[in-house]
Amino acid sequence: MSNPDELLVGIAATVESEQSTQMSLTVVSGGAVITGRLAPEAVWRQRVAEVLLDSDRLGPFSGIFTADRGPDRPAGDGSPTHLHFHVARILQGSMGIPETGGMYRVAIDNVTAWTMGDFSYSDQ
Repeated sequence: MSNPDELLVGIAATVESEQSTQMSLTVVSGGAVITGRLAPEAVWRQRVAEVLLDSDRLGPFSGIFTADRGPDRPAGDGSPTHLHFHVARILQGSMGIPETGGMYRVAIDNVTAWTMGDFSYSDQ
């Protein structure tokens, strides 16, 4: 079993407890660089459900995200197990995908590097 970074777990726990969406973070996970703002899990789930509900084909999946569940927690100490990004991009070369930002969920155990803040590009 891996040992998650206690600083990163602390950041995730603070986002959850304060219900804040203002914490910008950049992580490396599985070789991908993901940059954006963290959201509390409940806020993230609600936003994903709204996006799915707006789709004729994907609407039935929205209930999975709004089911009455607490935040993802391991059986032991109650610490968050995932980071929930919104307005996030996967950095690829000189661009971020998607340009407008997306919703990503990353297991804290899979983060190999991270830094505070997010990255953005300009054409200058």
